[in-house]
Amino acid sequence: MIHYRIQPHRPEAHLFAVEVTVSEPTPEGQAFTLPAWIPGSYMIRDFARHIVSFEARAAGQSVDWVKLDKQTWQLAPVEGPVTVRIEVYAWDLSVRGAHLDTTHGYFNGSCVFLAAMGHEDQPCEVEIEAPAHPQCSGWRLATGMPRVSGAALTFGRFRADNYDALIDYPVEMGRFEHAVFEACGVPHEVVISGRHFTDLARLCRDLVPICEEHIRLFGEPAPMDHYVFMTLVTGDGYGGLEHRNSTSLMCARNDLPRRTDAPDSLRDGYRTYLGLCSHEYFHTWNIKRIKPEAFTPFDLRQEVHTELLWAFEGITSYYDDLALVRTGLITPQAYLELVAQTLTRVQRGSGAQRQTVTESSFDAWTRFYKQDENAPNAIVSYYAKGALVALALDLTLRDITGEEKSLDDLMRLLWQRYGKQDKGVPERAIQAIAEELAGQSMADFFDLALYSTAPLPLEDLLATRGVQLHWRPPAGHADAGGKAATTTPAWLGVRLAEDPLGARIQMAHDQGPAMAAGLSAGDVIVALNGLKTDARRFDEQLAVYQPGERIRVHAFRRDELMQFDVALTPGEANTAVLTLQDNELNEAARHWLRYPRAL
Repeated sequence: MIHYRIQPHRPEAHLFAVEVTVSEPTPEGQAFTLPAWIPGSYMIRDFARHIVSFEARAAGQSVDWVKLDKQTWQLAPVEGPVTVRIEVYAWDLSVRGAHLDTTHGYFNGSCVFLAAMGHEDQPCEVEIEAPAHPQCSGWRLATGMPRVSGAALTFGRFRADNYDALIDYPVEMGRFEHAVFEACGVPHEVVISGRHFTDLARLCRDLVPICEEHIRLFGEPAPMDHYVFMTLVTGDGYGGLEHRNSTSLMCARNDLPRRTDAPDSLRDGYRTYLGLCSHEYFHTWNIKRIKPEAFTPFDLRQEVHTELLWAFEGITSYYDDLALVRTGLITPQAYLELVAQTLTRVQRGSGAQRQTVTESSFDAWTRFYKQDENAPNAIVSYYAKGALVALALDLTLRDITGEEKSLDDLMRLLWQRYGKQDKGVPERAIQAIAEELAGQSMADFFDLALYSTAPLPLEDLLATRGVQLHWRPPAGHADAGGKAATTTPAWLGVRLAEDPLGARIQMAHDQGPAMAAGLSAGDVIVALNGLKTDARRFDEQLAVYQPGERIRVHAFRRDELMQFDVALTPGEANTAVLTLQDNELNEAARHWLRYPRAL
């Protein structure tokens, strides 16, 4: 048994104190290491850089140590138990790291718990202590980690089967709100931290059908005996990270359901939040248990490459919103709007013509997770393109088999053959299972979808379900697609963000008017034809000009004011809209969407 103790030591200084005790250290000198990355987020983050002090003691005496590399420490040989104590700086307000102040605390185990090398398979016991700081009185604690002592939502002792399990239980502490619901007989907790106005009863009511949809897709019983949704609320946050029996989420305050909302309304922000919950919950199967062969076991010291992230993130991105329509939380029209927005994101970036979805998966470490201002022109998202591949694969299987087989069946087979057996999925296994279900070769489909940049045959696949795909120019620089538009304004070809001086260019589309005129990412546009502008007014001011006209654009690059002569063009027809023919679901669409009521 490896023993850990962690305390919010100095919340005002953002410091956790963490101890690990090994009762039988290795004779040659116990070594300890900290992961360089966290599963589910494929970037080297070097968590060890946040360790601000390191000391080792045995039998009341200090133990000498040396640092072997950026994340590994070697102790001198000792007999009997040895304890290492570290202080960890925790000021990363994200779902991937650790954060601590006098209002709340949060950590992922990969950021704070050293691994005792050679003992990773041993069970672990963790004492999580309450902070002593007076401003932290009344704090509670939430985690999916199995409890050994203490009442629910209190500090106490917990256990994990081994080190890999230990670092897969995030911990939230503070004065949060808490609720409980059941899905397929499994208790689920909802924890909301931060200032918010959430209708917890409605949130729980809406999460029940989502969770039950996913559990029943793979088959009861669920693979966990309880589950925890942990959400940190901020002004404009967004993100999620999956774990074996919990998820860490961040969302904007306005994305949660309010007690003043109409009972039958679903604001776009709340729809986004439910989709995020659905996404991370689906990961309970697809990546936490069904995972690439390359991840079995995880090597948390360095990058681990696989071409399969399109399946584990893309298929999950397909099912997250599909669950919302299948449960009746959103209408088919609302679902098609979300699919059209995904089509738009992929089509707008010329990176989709330069990188395949398998290349995007393989290069996630160095390209997708390290995006620069040119990323949309150079790479394709394995989330977005992967979701479209999943859609195309689902509809293709349905067409080949006359609706007898689908992606649902493929996911169930992956669960039975790999997830439940704790076996990794080989790189080409998904194609093999698809061909087994189809009863024929699908090499042409997979070569096109995974190993080329050619367009997917979605227009034809959707048409058989009475869904028509239309492409139109964007109705403005903030147009995300999915809805009809009546205007076709002039187009500058940029993505904008607010800036105190004006409208900051986040990226310039390849071969767009702005790039052709010399404008670049980072430039702050301050005036159009001599009139002051900003990100909120930009499209409205640009609407008075027609494609073909030229305008003077004043912008700051660093601290230099520059002038650019831009020839406006109409936007490309890269904005998708999906519509139901005659506003009806045909039989094939009903098989696909399983929408539970009439339109």
